[in-house]
Amino acid sequence: MKFCITGGGTGGHLSIAEALCSSAITRGHEVVFIGSTNGQDRAWFGEHSGFSHTYFLETSGVVNKKGAAKVKALYHIFKAVLESRRIFKRHKIQAVISVGGFSAAPAAFASVISGLPLFIHEQNAVVGRLNSVLRSRAKYFISAYEKDSPIKGYPVKELFFSSSRVREELKTIIFLGGSQGAKAINDLALQTALSLKQKGINIIHQCGERDFKRVKEEYEKIGVEVELYSFTKDLNSLVSRADLAVSRAGASTLWELCANGLPAFFIPYPYAAGDHQFYNANFIVKKNMGWCEREGEDLKEKLLDILDEPLQQKSEKLIEHSHKNVAEEMIKLFESAI
Repeated sequence: MKFCITGGGTGGHLSIAEALCSSAITRGHEVVFIGSTNGQDRAWFGEHSGFSHTYFLETSGVVNKKGAAKVKALYHIFKAVLESRRIFKRHKIQAVISVGGFSAAPAAFASVISGLPLFIHEQNAVVGRLNSVLRSRAKYFISAYEKDSPIKGYPVKELFFSSSRVREELKTIIFLGGSQGAKAINDLALQTALSLKQKGINIIHQCGERDFKRVKEEYEKIGVEVELYSFTKDLNSLVSRADLAVSRAGASTLWELCANGLPAFFIPYPYAAGDHQFYNANFIVKKNMGWCEREGEDLKEKLLDILDEPLQQKSEKLIEHSHKNVAEEMIKLFESAI
């Protein structure tokens, strides 16, 4: 079969696209990618990828634009819809898989207009605006957060499962500031560093490239030795060594920690669209598998309190709740629907 995977803008969407592409190719299918010239799409799939062909169309988000800027954005989407239809015909595409994000709009709308089966994966607990509009037109809507989803779980790389373990004792904590750095998390790490060391807890800290110099100098000032990274592509090896994470609640990171059995203290990004990071984390908290606090709510005291709480039950629940081979199961389901 010939699939088109579309969507992106951020790493969370693109990691799903990558996982689905890999599974589709393994099952003998050809896969084309349609993304945007904006966002991270080209950086991920511009040169080396499993896709037979990649296309990056001139599109951008519409939601936060007004007036002439909104009209211009809609015009570019309209042009990209027409171009997507031409790409479908050129490659004889049989179905379209949307992983969400503004990059997905042209090809997703083009699939509806062209009468091609549309499959949607929603990565967050709050359904994005594009997915809300197109949900009723999709053959299947996949979400790890919804009881009625035909497939449970979230596409996560196998290595997070293979290195999973039950955490029984807090020996190492990891602070995940992300590739760009999360100041609230970086500041929390610095504020608690002395207390953590006094308790004999090792610190791993990925602080982001923009904040690396400041964070490094602050650790040197307070005289605490930590394992500090600006950014690393080998996140799994760091996560697998940790017993507790302090992290944002983006969907990919959240489900990678879940697959690894690593309990987390989530601090959601407060400006995420629809406050989706809070609801992502709240999904975990409601099942008693982690903790969540908003920025500015006495984070230092909350984290220090957590250090004395048991980890084993939460870690076991995380592993039980995670699902392997989700991307492969999605492709199998899509095959049966075409």
